Amino acid sequence: MHINRRDFVFQSALAAAALTAPRLMAVPRLMAATPGVFRYVRYAVGDEAHIGELEGERIHELRGDLFGKHARTGKTVNLDAVKLLVPCEPSKVLGVAANYFGPEGQKPDFKVPQLFFKAPSALLEHEGTIVIPEGAEDVVYEGELAVVIGKKAKNISPAQVKDCIFGVTCGNDVSCRNWSDSDVQWWRAKASDTFACLGPCIAAGLDYDNLLIQTRVNGERKQHERTSKLVFDISAIVSHVSQSMTLMPGDVIYTGTPPGVDSIKSGDVIEIEIEGIGILKNTVG
Repeated sequence: MHINRRDFVFQSALAAAALTAPRLMAVPRLMAATPGVFRYVRYAVGDEAHIGELEGERIHELRGDLFGKHARTGKTVNLDAVKLLVPCEPSKVLGVAANYFGPEGQKPDFKVPQLFFKAPSALLEHEGTIVIPEGAEDVVYEGELAVVIGKKAKNISPAQVKDCIFGVTCGNDVSCRNWSDSDVQWWRAKASDTFACLGPCIAAGLDYDNLLIQTRVNGERKQHERTSKLVFDISAIVSHVSQSMTLMPGDVIYTGTPPGVDSIKSGDVIEIEIEGIGILKNTVG
């Protein structure tokens, strides 16, 4: 199924209905105007990177600091005329392991969120190509909601977390299972180049504690769950991290993946769709 750059903006239910029965799904008009919800992108025009606010298929260029003071410049550009970049430039990228109830309702046996690092150099933009490194034998997709920090956060309580979050985006925590099983540390299993897919935009103003996540591989739905099923919710995760390290504006936390993870191979097209955000699409090279 071919999907162009604008599919994450407006996908019609008619196109979804054309799928075969096991793949049937309703795809909403994710980028239609939603009161109180703002969507931000980083994009390139030629060799220049910009930040902007997305409205429909138009990007309003912004000047200033995305996480501080910014304003529209008055310039706009069509979405299909630009290359979307990773929507932020984090100083650090973290992920949470085993953070959804199992298929039969099993709860992972952890008293606190279990964190690991993904390198900023692993980040990959919407429509970028996932590269499987030599020696990686069991590489899997992991569709996830990713949180983007908006202000400096240190030693904050769960009640203070919402004030420190800028927004949320779609993430694919690509992982190599044979390396995570064989290595003492997960540095290459989780942080190899292109293993941190992120985008297409950051959505601010959503109820991120109850969003639908879907993962499709070559059009076939593989994951389908709501963020309300997280074992440790976003407030618990961010508060816990802030007790040990200072989170800075732009930092990213992948919040965990629901059941349905499977291996990927060259040529596969992976889409992570999250309600109210859009579709993050990547192809395996």
